[in-house]
Amino acid sequence: MKPYVYITRKLPDALVNPLKEKYNVHMWKHDDIPVPRDILMEEAKKADALFTVLADSIDESVLAEGKNLKVVANLAVGFNNIDLKTASEKGIAICNTPDVLTDTTADLTFGLLMAAARRIVEAAEFVKEGKWQAWSPFLLAGQDIHHKTLGIVGMGRIGETVAKRATGFDMNILYFNRTRKPEAEEQLGVTYASFDDLVKQSDYIICLTPLTTETSNMFTREVFQKMKQSAIFINAARGAVVDEQALYEALMAGEIAGAGLDVFQKEPIPADHPLLKLPNVVALPHIGSSSTETRTAMVQLCVQNIMSILDGKEPKTLVNKDWRPLVKG
Repeated sequence: MKPYVYITRKLPDALVNPLKEKYNVHMWKHDDIPVPRDILMEEAKKADALFTVLADSIDESVLAEGKNLKVVANLAVGFNNIDLKTASEKGIAICNTPDVLTDTTADLTFGLLMAAARRIVEAAEFVKEGKWQAWSPFLLAGQDIHHKTLGIVGMGRIGETVAKRATGFDMNILYFNRTRKPEAEEQLGVTYASFDDLVKQSDYIICLTPLTTETSNMFTREVFQKMKQSAIFINAARGAVVDEQALYEALMAGEIAGAGLDVFQKEPIPADHPLLKLPNVVALPHIGSSSTETRTAMVQLCVQNIMSILDGKEPKTLVNKDWRPLVKG
């Protein structure tokens, strides 16, 4: 019997044909509606491989159902939606999609900074709504980006790539990371700073840190109050690193000038969320890596990882390094 592969979102047939040629593949029919929990649990019982997205909770109960499950290929760099400990104990390989999305996510992150700084979305809507009746010197005036101080919280691959873009704007770049990056300091001219110093000194703060127990709710009201009143906060990491109520209160109180957000604590974010009512918030639907080229490469990497595991080979991007395959079935 052919191995069974379940895909939790609708994907182009051309990209998953390599799987269909070798395995029994079933795919959720929607790309914009999450697979219901009960269906995910039922599919996990049958699956040798799961092709998942970040919105799918692959917790202990799902993994426990996967008696034959050998691999979970997650269409993301992040994997905080997956119980790694349980997966390793059960001999289930967890794979992600790093590297292929670094430049694309950095592009979007810097674009989000520019949109928030120069009030681009607000200005575009101003024109479309017919409000532009005359030109005036300070109409929708934003803030300069060049020669300002940028603080990057989380200097991984994407953080370093954002820093490269910032050098083109002659920005003074600070960074905070769990470990110092001497090579990045030398090559990019970035300066290590404590978290406290970074938030106090930066004109723009970009959050790119992974979600961990240490970074959960990292940005509190107290942190926002330490920022410059002219500061703009950008989050392209994970929604849960920010206390959203604290961010809303800081914006309402004028403690910071604006925010650009690609991620939220609850996704999709409810339309009545207070942050969406503020004109100085640019909100995007978690599209950091969403270019046609990059999403195609991410799908192809997931397909390669699944095929490698099911064919008894090492996957290209293994997350749980302590994984060892178990005899199943």
